Amino acid sequence: MPARARRSSAASPLARIRLRTLAGAAMVIGPVIALTGCFAPTPDNGGFGDGDFADDGCTSVVVATSSEKVNMLDALADAFKESPQHEQLDECATVRPVNVSSGDATRFLTAGGDWPDEDTRRWPTMWSPASTVWTDRVAAAASPSLVGEPESFTHTPVVFGVPETMAKALGYPGTAIGIGDFERLCQDPQGWASVGKPLWGSFKISKTNPNTSTTGLSAILMQSYEASGKAADLSAADVAAAAEFSRVFEECVIHYGDTTGKVLARLYDETQNGAGGSGYVSAIALEETSLLNYNQGNPDSHTVQPGETLTPPKEKLVAVYPSGGSMWSDNPITVLGADWVTPAQAEAGAAFAAFLQTDAAQRILPEYGFRPLDASVPLGDFFTAEYGVDPAGPAITLPKPAVDVVSAAIDQWTQIRKPSSVLEVIDISGSMDDPIGDGRSKLDGAIEGAQATLGHFRSTDEVGVWAFTTGVSSPAGENLVVLRDVQQLASDRESVESSLDDLKFATREGTPLYDAIAAAYDEMLARAEPGRINAIVVLSDGQDTDSSISLDSLIAKIGKSAREGGADAPVRIFPIAYGEGADTGALQRIAEATGGQWFDASDAAKIDLVFASVINNF
Repeated sequence: MPARARRSSAASPLARIRLRTLAGAAMVIGPVIALTGCFAPTPDNGGFGDGDFADDGCTSVVVATSSEKVNMLDALADAFKESPQHEQLDECATVRPVNVSSGDATRFLTAGGDWPDEDTRRWPTMWSPASTVWTDRVAAAASPSLVGEPESFTHTPVVFGVPETMAKALGYPGTAIGIGDFERLCQDPQGWASVGKPLWGSFKISKTNPNTSTTGLSAILMQSYEASGKAADLSAADVAAAAEFSRVFEECVIHYGDTTGKVLARLYDETQNGAGGSGYVSAIALEETSLLNYNQGNPDSHTVQPGETLTPPKEKLVAVYPSGGSMWSDNPITVLGADWVTPAQAEAGAAFAAFLQTDAAQRILPEYGFRPLDASVPLGDFFTAEYGVDPAGPAITLPKPAVDVVSAAIDQWTQIRKPSSVLEVIDISGSMDDPIGDGRSKLDGAIEGAQATLGHFRSTDEVGVWAFTTGVSSPAGENLVVLRDVQQLASDRESVESSLDDLKFATREGTPLYDAIAAAYDEMLARAEPGRINAIVVLSDGQDTDSSISLDSLIAKIGKSAREGGADAPVRIFPIAYGEGADTGALQRIAEATGGQWFDASDAAKIDLVFASVINNF
C-alpha cells in the first residue's frame, strides 16, 4: 500500500489514522494458545505485513507499534527526515512503522528468543505500545534493559462510544454518566425500558480482550476504580473487592472482540442500513481517536486510498467520559535493548524519539486524532462536539496502577468474564484433504487449531464440537457428526482433543454448509441463556454443494435475534473462511445476520492463529 495514500485529497488526515492493511494483512506475533489459559495473538488475516522494506541506503529503524499509530508514525517519519535531529546523525535513517498489538509484543518480549519474522529486516529497533502498562509488564517479567527508557509522546483517553440518541436517553450532554450507570443498566432486568426505551431491549456493551488490547485492559481497571470510589492509588485489594461489580458489568458484554474496528464496522453497517444499531450494541469501550475515526466514516480505520470518499454514519457516536474518570493510553516509544539492535539503529532510534517531543512533531498529532502532550498545541477542528468529543474531557484522569495491580485485574477478569457456550462446527468435506504447504492438510490444521484453543475455556464454559459432510448421520441429523454435545468442559479437555483427532479418519464427501449451520443454530437457540455468550464457530473451506436450505432462507432464519431490540440470549455466528476456495461472501453474510464476525484464513497455514483470534471473542 503506497505510503503517500494518506495524503489523498479524498478525505482528511484523520480519516487515515489507525490501521494500515497491506494486502489485507496485519502483523501477528506470539505463541498459539497453549493449555495454560493464556491468550493467543489476534491476527487480522495473518501474516507479517506493513512497511516498504526496500533498501534505500539509510539505517533502517523499524518501530513495532499498536495499529492506531501506524499512519501517524508514517507522517512523523517523513517529518523526521527534514528535522535537525536527523541532520545530526552520521548517516541517514528511515523509520518504518509496523503493526503489532501491544499485548502480543509484550508476550513475545517476555518470552525471549528472536523476533518471529523470517525477514530480519522487520525486526524492531523501537517499540511503541499504546500504554506504558505494557512496557512496565515487560520490565517486570523480563528485564528493564530490554524496554530501555520509554517516554510518552502523545496520548488519547479511553472513553465509551455511545450512539447519540442512546446517550441523550441517559441525559447526555447535560448529565454526567459513569461506569456505575452502565452497571445499573446491566443489572436491571428491564434494560433500556428502565429509562423509558423498551424497544431498545437489553443494554449491551462491547469490550476487547484485555490480554491483547490496551482498551480492554484500561476498561477493567476503570471498573475497579469505579467500584472502589477511588481516583488514585488503586490496590490489588481494591481489585479483589470490585469482583462482583465487574462481574455484573461483564454480563452486558455481547462478546469480547480482538479489535474495536470490527465492532465499529458492524455498528456502522447497522446504522447505514437504518437499523440504528441498537439491537447490536449500546456502548463501546474504545480510545477517543477511534471514535473520531468512526465519525469521519472510517469505522474499521483503514488507510483511505486516493479517490476514495468516506460517508459519515447516519448517527454518530458520542464520547462518554466516565464521571469517575478515564484511563489514558499514554503511547510511549523506546529503543529496545535487544541483541539484534545495532549501535547505528539505536542512535537513529534515539534521535527519532527526541524528534517526537519537538513542537514540529507535536503539531502533526491532532491531524491523526491524537492529543499532543503540549497543551498549548491547538487541537484543531476535529476535537469538537461535531465529531462527538469534548476537548475539555475527561474531567478526571485515573493514574496507571502498579504492575501487580494490573496483573491482579487481568487474573480477575479471566475468572469473572462472561461465561460462554460455544459450538464448533467443522467442515470435513473431501477438499479438507488438500495440503496447506507446511506438511499438514487443511484438516490437520483445523484439528490442531481447535485443540490448541481449548486452553482458553474455563471448566465452567460450555463447549461442543460437530462436523459436517454428506454420507454421515447422527442424533443431530443427516450429514452431521457429533463429536461432543454442548456441555461444560469440566476436566474433559483431553477427551475432546482425542475426539478431534478422530476426524482424520472420518468419511469426507460433500459440503452441506447451510444445512449444518441451520441445525447448529436450532441447537444453540434452544439452549441459549441470557447470562452467556452463545456462539457458533463455523470453519469451512468451500462452497455449499449439498444443502436443502438456500442461503437467503438461512439468513432469514438466523437473523431474527439480531434485529431491533434483539433477543435476551442471541446466538452469534463466527465463520472462518478457510483457504482460497471458501465462500467468503456467504460466510460474511451469515456472520453479519447474527451480529457475529467472520475471519479470513485464506492463508490456510495461518489457521492456528486465526482460530485463536476467533476464540478470543469468548
